[in-house]
Amino acid sequence: MDFNFADLLRDTARRHGDRVALVDGDRRLTWAELDAAVETAARGFAAAGLVPGYRVILLVANSIEFVTSYLGVLRSGLVAVPLNTGLTKPEVDTVVAHSGARLAVTDADLAGLVEGVRTVRAGDLQGDAVLQPTLDPETLAVLLYTSGTSGDPRAAMLTHRALSANVRNLSALGPDRMGPEDVVLGVLPMFHAFGLNAVLGWTVATGAALVIDQRFDAAHTLELIAQHEVTRLPVAPPALHALLAQPDLRTALSGVKVVLTGASALERSLADRFEQVTGLYVHQGYGLTEASPGVTTTLDEEEPKPGSVGRALPNVELRIADEQGEDVEGDDPGEILIRGANIFSGYWPDGVDGPDAEGWYRTGDVGYLDSDGDLFLVDRLRELIIVSGFNVFPSEVEEVLVAADGVLEAAVIGVPSEETGESIKGFIVAEAGTTLDPQAVAAYASTRLARFKCPSELEVVEQLPHSVTGKVAKGRLRAEG
Repeated sequence: MDFNFADLLRDTARRHGDRVALVDGDRRLTWAELDAAVETAARGFAAAGLVPGYRVILLVANSIEFVTSYLGVLRSGLVAVPLNTGLTKPEVDTVVAHSGARLAVTDADLAGLVEGVRTVRAGDLQGDAVLQPTLDPETLAVLLYTSGTSGDPRAAMLTHRALSANVRNLSALGPDRMGPEDVVLGVLPMFHAFGLNAVLGWTVATGAALVIDQRFDAAHTLELIAQHEVTRLPVAPPALHALLAQPDLRTALSGVKVVLTGASALERSLADRFEQVTGLYVHQGYGLTEASPGVTTTLDEEEPKPGSVGRALPNVELRIADEQGEDVEGDDPGEILIRGANIFSGYWPDGVDGPDAEGWYRTGDVGYLDSDGDLFLVDRLRELIIVSGFNVFPSEVEEVLVAADGVLEAAVIGVPSEETGESIKGFIVAEAGTTLDPQAVAAYASTRLARFKCPSELEVVEQLPHSVTGKVAKGRLRAEG
């Protein structure tokens, strides 16, 4: 059966045409108006001579124009390549070449970052060309770059099938699922899988209103929440910390029903503080770009377990395996394997390193499942540090460092060592008004960690580098440290 992910918009426009779809500053579009704008964009791509399968760079900040361009690309059978708007020109050049893009849609202030391919401003393309029919659901829809935009590019290939499966899985949740009466904050970047498909894609499928903002600012975000009566608040964990510094937070969030985090690890202590102040439970999920992105969530659990990232979404299978791919017994940790229609088709352009012949994808994440099917994350295999032949999971060390007096945030990396192969270097950030003594922090860690797990070096830094979704950018730490 033919299917195009943008068909979901047509269906929502038929059901909820007069309801508000997008709010962007002073601009509003109903679902019927959005569908018409997407049709205009799609016809513009066709009139520009692009044919199904061509790749189109989207270098556009969160906006109505991003939404119409993205869905217009999909409707016309093209392949969207959303890019981080913070990339440098060399990084953009690398992606343009690697993807073989035929066109770049950009904001006016970002057009100078693109060379070697035709560039148009978002919203400018129009045309009367006849569009292609709907597509085989296995047709490529999106290339999302997961790493290596400045060296060894790697882009996950997401099909129309995978994108739609993800939103169907989310929509199959129980009472905590999104509905057309919801108003959703759209501040997570739409070039990231979380913002692109777990926020934008889900709203398109359900008819909820999406309030768009380009970047998170605690005070401004609270103004938007109040002004538009936001009911669902999907954010990265650092946003919770920033919101806690705002006055009268419980009142400001009184209309919010669901707070949901993802994209990076959520410290339980931060979640607890947020819940005590606001009375709102902080739900979290586990996902990855290669899963479009949803894998698990605590939504719909009556009593989510501390430290758990929830249970598998409907229609998603999980198992924990050892290095040979055999199931791990009991609740011992192992690599997380996932299977479902939402899984990607491998990496561009050849589909390498995708799911195996039985559909299982090895995530590279380490975790364990309890007897109820709740998933607990341990660490990333690729970030594993091996000291004298012993495996050290960075998250275990980081949790101990953060518990030391005066430490606000911590990150550890492996560095070469002639004696042990690798040793552990830690970076620590002091709480406001505090002066850290690295030796005292190291002494504290030595009382809670085996010797081989203790950092051999601790460096106090003013701040840690973060990605747009809140993850510590350990690649930058390795480059600088």
